[in-house]
Amino acid sequence: MADIEQYYMKPPGSCFWVAVLDGNVVGIVAARAHEADNTVELLRMSVDSRFRGKGIAKALGRKVLEFALVHNFSAVVLGTTAVKVAAHRLYESLGFRHVGSSDRYVLPGMTLSLAERLFFQVRYHRYRLQLREE
Repeated sequence: MADIEQYYMKPPGSCFWVAVLDGNVVGIVAARAHEADNTVELLRMSVDSRFRGKGIAKALGRKVLEFALVHNFSAVVLGTTAVKVAAHRLYESLGFRHVGSSDRYVLPGMTLSLAERLFFQVRYHRYRLQLREE
């Protein structure tokens, strides 16, 4: 997030959207292309906790889906460590299917020390929405 323009705006097939309400940023989402398999990845979806439950995340998600259709991607993929059931329901309501999970996800900065391995596990979920067959 240190350089949004460089990472999310300049690469072909990538974009970044901001949801604004009354002049305040209330949500964000990004898309980044993966040319090797003609998919686009939904990234960084976040809505300010004070504005959740108002359809903002769904609107941001739909923006990424529209972007993917316009740019002829075959699928939209995402990965999440979200523990809240509402986040998973949101992805499914947008048409994503859960395609797998892993308990061996390592967050940036983790050292995999004994303490981390014993007390800190993160489940990583993968979702996919097929838009068209390749």
